[in-house]
Amino acid sequence: MKKALIVGVNDYAPIGLGGPDLNGCINDARDMANTLVICGFAPAQIRILTNQNATRPNILNYLKTLVSNSVKGDSIVFYYSGHGTRVANIGADLEIDGMDEAICPHDYSTAGVIRDDDFKAIFSKLKAGVNLEVIFDCCHSGTVTRALDLGLNLDMSFEKARFIPPMLEDEFYMTYASEISASKNSKKQSMTRALVPVADLNHTLWAASKDSQVSMEGSMSGQIRGYFTYHFCKILRATNGDIVRKTLDKQVSMALSAMGAAQINQTESLTAEFSQKIFL
Repeated sequence: MKKALIVGVNDYAPIGLGGPDLNGCINDARDMANTLVICGFAPAQIRILTNQNATRPNILNYLKTLVSNSVKGDSIVFYYSGHGTRVANIGADLEIDGMDEAICPHDYSTAGVIRDDDFKAIFSKLKAGVNLEVIFDCCHSGTVTRALDLGLNLDMSFEKARFIPPMLEDEFYMTYASEISASKNSKKQSMTRALVPVADLNHTLWAASKDSQVSMEGSMSGQIRGYFTYHFCKILRATNGDIVRKTLDKQVSMALSAMGAAQINQTESLTAEFSQKIFL
């Protein structure tokens, strides 16, 4: 069985004007849901959470249910479109242990963000034989991005980065993250785009940008869209989802490059998974 949880957040608390709102994430969520139907997902097996429904408890509870109820042979998808950020990972001994990437639910300002550690805890319970695709169209760090040269046919007035600036304490540690990592003899993260093989990873991660970049949204074909999701879904629809991961990754990368996007997508999985078809 094919099942999915799709999350899109334009409206950040408080409801209505006032939060760090975005414009293209609901369009992204709609496109992803419709694209998955074309790729063989039954509409009844697709759960969508948007805006005020996309709270931290809701996202975590529905994701836990999606993972726990899946059995060998299932193909499941978790998709998120919205703001991202980075936060300091501070241990019980108050030592800094690197930076966590995080997504921002609708109520992040009161309930908190959802860290990569939260996802790891859920995904660790994934049963053997279940295929999981994790797709993030959000920013993974706070470096400055250049304006995009999208050509005369695209309206740049709506362009926006999907990034929540970190709090001062997180920003400070992020600034010195490389020194902290070096002092702990941690592995350096790749700063170049690639299919990144990760040993023992039990899912495939599709990231809209590298860790050092922000992900952008802007006007595409008359709608505000996340640039990554727009091309990702367009390619999936054109192939009905009958495409191997490394080909999908390459075609999305080429599409982003052709439009002059400042972001570079990155895909992580087991080496063998790159040559296999998505959703199988």
